[in-house]
Amino acid sequence: MNTRLPLLFQILGPVLSLIIYGILSANDSFSPEAAATAGITFLCAFWWCTEAIPIPVTSLIPFVLFPMTDIVGYKVLAGNFGHKFILLFMGGFMLSRAAEKSKTHLRIAHLMVKGIGTETNSKLIIGFMLATAFCSMWISNTATALIMLPVAIAVIKENHNEPKFSTNLLLAIAYGASIGGIATLIGTPPNGAFASAYSDIAGEAVDFVSWFKIGLPVSILMLIVCGFILTRGVSGNSSYEAEELGPWTPWQKRVLVIMSLTALLWVTRKLPFGLGGWSVWLNMPKAEDATVALLAVICMFLIPNGEKNKNGTSKKLLDWESAVQIPWGILLLFAGGLAIASAFNASGLAGMIGNQLQSSTAGMHPLLIIVLISFSVTFLTEITSNTATATLLMPILAAGAISSGLNPTLYMIPAALSASCAFMLPIATPPNAIVFGGAEWVTIPKMVRTGLWLNLAGVVIISLVCYFLLDPQTGL
Repeated sequence: MNTRLPLLFQILGPVLSLIIYGILSANDSFSPEAAATAGITFLCAFWWCTEAIPIPVTSLIPFVLFPMTDIVGYKVLAGNFGHKFILLFMGGFMLSRAAEKSKTHLRIAHLMVKGIGTETNSKLIIGFMLATAFCSMWISNTATALIMLPVAIAVIKENHNEPKFSTNLLLAIAYGASIGGIATLIGTPPNGAFASAYSDIAGEAVDFVSWFKIGLPVSILMLIVCGFILTRGVSGNSSYEAEELGPWTPWQKRVLVIMSLTALLWVTRKLPFGLGGWSVWLNMPKAEDATVALLAVICMFLIPNGEKNKNGTSKKLLDWESAVQIPWGILLLFAGGLAIASAFNASGLAGMIGNQLQSSTAGMHPLLIIVLISFSVTFLTEITSNTATATLLMPILAAGAISSGLNPTLYMIPAALSASCAFMLPIATPPNAIVFGGAEWVTIPKMVRTGLWLNLAGVVIISLVCYFLLDPQTGL
């Protein structure tokens, strides 16, 4: 029966989409363009949630149907593929591949685990969680989880497979990878979905420092709670001794230097408190975070890694065979979300949804609205793609905030952050799936029991941080 579900969803999606279009077209308050935009958006949402076809392929639908229905032209739609945040993530993904291939991130994680200590089981759990979280701030959370998993399994076997410790050590990797990604703009795709949509809707760019103001406090608080939950009831000394990896290779040292400089340039491009930043000091006002990312990628292709090819030529820090393996599907998903946001504005649907949300939430305290958004998105993304969900919700939430006279970030950022806080099910995030599928010590009941508390903690932390740190009028 399961094999027939995709076909059923493939048929059901367009049928329901046409029904929605027909109902809204018969309503005088909806223009034909608004009705068509709603129908097309429903089709994308339905296929994204059911994965009737691959998510990146569904993301191409707006580029076909919006021009055919005369809602948005190709000149506007094509610009979405070159959006600065799509280029930023493309560059970030390629830098991640350089770190993965050279195993630089494994070196960093190894140092952090040793620095925190391996004397007790609790310290090991905290060490693995923090090491995974830090690496996930800068490179793919999937890659981080994959590289940490075999190390964790080796530790578990040395510790004689103690059940609670074994389960929680693996969950520390899965949860640390998701929580760490929250801290930085490139740490996880939902952050990018917010930044790209917000820059188009509000006409303001989100830089690394601005995101840090919200992402870093949420990440730190979540790690504190996660560490408490995972170490509660875990006792005993550890027999694990961290393996010596030998000296750093020239390849690893050079990748680390490039990535460190990249992070420094991201953080110092625009400085708060009127300090300017290098984009001001060097009179480069049009330089963006994407500029830095792409410059770093080019340097990776130019700088030798200290090894030679068979023909005697120098190998580089990054080659195209590795760079091309980035998740292009996520970039297509971002572009599809931007296309939907453009259609919302062009068709007038954004204003209509905004007015409806305003009337529905009239009299509600902003904190309660933020809690409802965080709770809904957190548990929705347990069973749907977190990136697709965030991409779909951004223009809707922005419309609701604007109609209520609030800055869009007040609704958009809680949703983006909550999309990365699904900890209960293996299908919720790639790191959850990796530790569930790669080791026998994590079962669904155990993940659900532990993840539920972390989900609820995430709702509280995200809601309070966003409410107190986001200005209702000026946003970030």
